[in-house]
Amino acid sequence: MSGRGESPTPYAEVNALLGRLLEGARGTLGGQFVGAYLFGSLACGDFDRDSDVDVLVVTEGELTDETFSALRAMHGRLAAAGTRWATQLEVSYIPRDAVRRHDPSRAVHPHIDRGEGEQLRLVRHDEDWVVQRHTLRERGVTLAGPPPHTLIDPVSPDDLRRAMAAIIWWPAEILEDPTRIKRRGYQSYIVLTMCRMLYTIRHGAVVSKRAAARWAEGEAGGLWAPLIARAWEGRSNPRLGAPPEDVSGTLDLIRYTLGRVRGHEPQP
Repeated sequence: MSGRGESPTPYAEVNALLGRLLEGARGTLGGQFVGAYLFGSLACGDFDRDSDVDVLVVTEGELTDETFSALRAMHGRLAAAGTRWATQLEVSYIPRDAVRRHDPSRAVHPHIDRGEGEQLRLVRHDEDWVVQRHTLRERGVTLAGPPPHTLIDPVSPDDLRRAMAAIIWWPAEILEDPTRIKRRGYQSYIVLTMCRMLYTIRHGAVVSKRAAARWAEGEAGGLWAPLIARAWEGRSNPRLGAPPEDVSGTLDLIRYTLGRVRGHEPQP
């Protein structure tokens, strides 16, 4: 591995997993392998035991069905290794020409989510990948391959704001079906995601969940501070039920965020 040498993160177990992933991806892709990059909390900071491990693998061209199947099998072997982090791995495989900038007509790529029993599948990488590209370009950790800024065009503050305006629809849907946040895990995730959205809309920049949460605790005169603090703690108990007052508070925070996003959406 490059970037930070043989220890791209401060966590030995994570480094071991990344080494196996890199070996498997290179062996499967052969000459199609361009590079592999860490992003998310491991790049932005504030990684902890409740975080996932976000990786982008850049490929030369689209993958054949045979290569896709081989990668799926490789991820199955990684998951079967039995380590905690093996099921916290999230990986996308995106061709070099598609990773350079967001193109809705070329947004479906192989991806595996964190979680037990997840498999590699084709997933649409929508406007949230404008944000991920920004993080990769500015803070991505190179495991192998050329520096990420040579592969990804700059992402402007208004590009980031437009991306937030485009993806606000999916948390807004929770207003119609609050049962989706009845579990602490997803309820906490939505609260912290709203914090990040609010920060990006205000500053045209991207920060970690913890940094966004600390900043958002001061929004609206501190109104959201108790909800945000409980959401941060709730990440450690994702399967517990979310208290009714936190479900209600999360719905209010979604409405607040909707208003801020719509009020700051830049013109095309």
